[in-house]
Amino acid sequence: MGRKMWLADPGERIQSGHTADSGHTADKDKGSGPEDGASYREIRMWEARQAPDGTDLVRTVAYPERPLPPGGLDEYRKARKQGSRSIVLWADPHRERKLATVVTRTASKGRPATYDVVDESGAPLGSIVREPAARGGRIRTRWTVQQTGRPAAVGHKGHPFWWVVWWLIWPVQLALAFLSILGGGAAARTPRRTKWRIDGETVLDWHDGGYEFQLSLLADWWDERLVAALVALEESHESRLGDPWDNTSH
Repeated sequence: MGRKMWLADPGERIQSGHTADSGHTADKDKGSGPEDGASYREIRMWEARQAPDGTDLVRTVAYPERPLPPGGLDEYRKARKQGSRSIVLWADPHRERKLATVVTRTASKGRPATYDVVDESGAPLGSIVREPAARGGRIRTRWTVQQTGRPAAVGHKGHPFWWVVWWLIWPVQLALAFLSILGGGAAARTPRRTKWRIDGETVLDWHDGGYEFQLSLLADWWDERLVAALVALEESHESRLGDPWDNTSH
């Protein structure tokens, strides 16, 4: 069935039908969260393993952090509007050992952004490129993920059919967005499912897991540190109707 990875808030319930691996779950009461005001999150993995009671086991792969520049949150937000991101993936909630770091190589508003992912020693794990829609003839955002020593996997955000449906009901979306501001409703997100392929074979699948979006690893050679970086980047590029984890003040 393959591994599945997603970004979760440790204060939220575990996915339905899953139980947490207590050896890897943060204890927020210990005050071990980020100190710079970034949202506290966990990137979790389901590997089809089961606990003695028959429930699926989920373990925490990484604890993502949004390091702030000297100018603080305002400066970070200005940079992220240009497509820049700064993410550290920690192996533990106490931030004692790094797993990986996401570094922006190039970024400019409305243009492709390239992110390098390196391990704790600075060695390259791979790269991730996000090319926004409405540029270069693209009608959908394109993500390219290349693990070091492997071919590049390419995926496009949303199925064309669902994009057509979404735009057809755009007036309804505007009304729902207005209601959401008033606290009486919620606007539907833009189509998000993305399948990455190499030579026609799907190797990654970003899809709705019922409670949160999750990334299915459909090839066994993926380095989970690179995939965790992709999950963190995907969730940081939420649409305006979403709630990017790295753009909050708490």
